[in-house]
Amino acid sequence: MSEHVYKLIDLVGSSTTSTDDAIRNAIETAALTVRHIDWFEVVETRGHVVDGRVGHYQVTLKVGFRLAPETPAGDEDGGGRQAGGVSGIGTA
Repeated sequence: MSEHVYKLIDLVGSSTTSTDDAIRNAIETAALTVRHIDWFEVVETRGHVVDGRVGHYQVTLKVGFRLAPETPAGDEDGGGRQAGGVSGIGTA
């Protein structure tokens, strides 16, 4: 087994359809800017009630992505990306 290092970020996904759809929305949107996402954990599920019915589902996730060694400029990424698989977003 490889020895990986992961960073965690919190995401909140929402959907009018289901909690599963809220999870998919969060992961697929994050994958546009975060590389090497390997796993997620649902830590909270909430909903919004409208006229006695579920209006929205909201799911809070902890998402783990693998930190990648910094690559030199001119590689297959085109250089300039931050180490750790994050491009253009801040993580705490």
